[in-house]
Amino acid sequence: MRRKNNMTNPISLLSTRNTCPERMSLDNPGDVIREISSIILLVYKKFNFDQFYQVFGDILKLFNGHYPGYRRCNTFYHDLSHTMDCLLVTAKLIHGAGLNGIVFTHRDLTLGLISALMHDTGYIQAVEDDTGTGAKYTTSHIERSIEFMKKYFHDHAFPSEYLPICSDFLRCTGLDVKIAEIKFQSREHEILGQILGTADLIGQMANDNYLEKLPFLYDEFKEGGVPGYTDKFDLLKKTPAFWEMVKERLVIELGHVDRYLPDYLRVLKGINQDVYRQAIERNMEQLQLFLAAPRPTFQGIREANIKWV
Repeated sequence: MRRKNNMTNPISLLSTRNTCPERMSLDNPGDVIREISSIILLVYKKFNFDQFYQVFGDILKLFNGHYPGYRRCNTFYHDLSHTMDCLLVTAKLIHGAGLNGIVFTHRDLTLGLISALMHDTGYIQAVEDDTGTGAKYTTSHIERSIEFMKKYFHDHAFPSEYLPICSDFLRCTGLDVKIAEIKFQSREHEILGQILGTADLIGQMANDNYLEKLPFLYDEFKEGGVPGYTDKFDLLKKTPAFWEMVKERLVIELGHVDRYLPDYLRVLKGINQDVYRQAIERNMEQLQLFLAAPRPTFQGIREANIKWV
């Protein structure tokens, strides 16, 4: 549900005095995979992308309805664009971690990227599942994603040790998960799990069409039986409070690994700003303006969003 030629990257929200060559459209998977490759190669010069490329191609097939045994993605918030957002932020955080002396093995790095690709596969329905949409699995989608991953790894003869590592990573995306209760195999695995949990949140909230997509999130919550929201406007009204909760979670549970994003930008782009945090704060400001309008409409939020993007 993105607008035509929409450029999804918080760097595009900076003033025109900053020219940023990485501004891209995440609607084009080719752009995404090239960007991911270039980011990783900056830190890991001889990285082998074979398994990552294989999974990347299969995830595109899965979300587009071309993977055997599965339907096309029919959730409009947790869609392929969100997975691409999460994947790209994951790669940037890995690069920023490398700048801070945190080195991952090539295997673990591969599993971190694969986990970002697979973290929302639990929303995809099997071909024989013809009732409702994948949103009905909202509260169980993480475990369903792990089940899909288990089958995928088996079908493609991936090493057996991949599954427990990636399962730990995926569980870090749960908003009520206590990271300290996950028995990671190493401190590096814990950091990669925190990176995925962080990328999942920042990738969606810093998106320049985040406000437009929030009504679709309500639709998913309603079908999935998520309590706490009476209607779409109620979800919008509660989103600023959700951001306050996210800020706390980023620090306490997710190890404040979001601090690696400014390092990535500073070293590669010469930008001494946390533009992802700025993008989210700007979304919150725009949302508050929308909610303060005498008669707010969803068309109004779309028009307001277009004006400042």
